[in-house]
Amino acid sequence: MTTEATVYLVEDDEAVRDSLQMVLESVGHKVVSYSRADTFLEDYSIDMAGCMVLDIRMPGMNGMELQRQLNTRNSILPIIFVTGHGDVPMAVDAMQRGAVDFVQKPYREEELLGKIQQAIAADAENRADLEEKHKIRAKLSDLTPRESQVMELMIEGKANKVIAYDLDISQRTVEIHRARVMEKMGVRSLAHLVRMVMAAEESSNS
Repeated sequence: MTTEATVYLVEDDEAVRDSLQMVLESVGHKVVSYSRADTFLEDYSIDMAGCMVLDIRMPGMNGMELQRQLNTRNSILPIIFVTGHGDVPMAVDAMQRGAVDFVQKPYREEELLGKIQQAIAADAENRADLEEKHKIRAKLSDLTPRESQVMELMIEGKANKVIAYDLDISQRTVEIHRARVMEKMGVRSLAHLVRMVMAAEESSNS
């Protein structure tokens, strides 16, 4: 997940779109703009990083429908909705569906810029967390079946002699497997191992 943080601007009003893109680029953001939601969806990739600034009301596919489509693709790209005054109930509904924020037209540029910066920071944190969990799962998959059995009993807090009895192997064999588990997982303490396994399980269940 090394994609450069980008602001994906989806706005059908050309004047608004061009003006906002200029402002964003003037403060150092990389911007990719779209006039239609379905065009963005064609380009969408799960690796897109940064955030999206999305108008709710657009011809063709509207912002709400685009959000629903992205949700079905398990997108984690933060969405900031831009709304007219009468769209506030829709924006609240959009936030319940996972949008991070919304701004009403006419908006202050400073307000929107602040929300965008927060969304980009949150996205970077989320992606770093996911990448770490992916690395943990990769390490777990590298364990042999016996090492996995030993690790599960280690996490339960069982002593080597108890593990040896439970698995009907020698205590020395348990010690060897235990050392290999710690080495493969890259940990020096049982507490660290427990935290890593819990993080991987949380990711699998989410």
